[in-house]
Amino acid sequence: MRSQVSDAEFVVIRTSNTDEVFTAGGIETVALDSDAQRVESVGADSDEALLGKRYVDDLDTFEVLCTKAGVGTLAIDNRPLHPKTSKPLPSSD
Repeated sequence: MRSQVSDAEFVVIRTSNTDEVFTAGGIETVALDSDAQRVESVGADSDEALLGKRYVDDLDTFEVLCTKAGVGTLAIDNRPLHPKTSKPLPSSD
């Protein structure tokens, strides 16, 4: 998937519903090979998707991997996505 408001690109890792709408910068993302033109509408919505980071929703039902960084808040069906935190490793005492 790619953003229509920036250079950001993503790989969908997990989804529970294929009918959900994945947005970046408030605009629906499109397939990488799509002919859709770039839209200028970032404005105040200027969070940045960082290269190599995974993003998940609060329900932990949708996950994407950012493969090219760009500007625009990520959301799935208007639920914001946030960087996935790594799980702590058990101590080896």
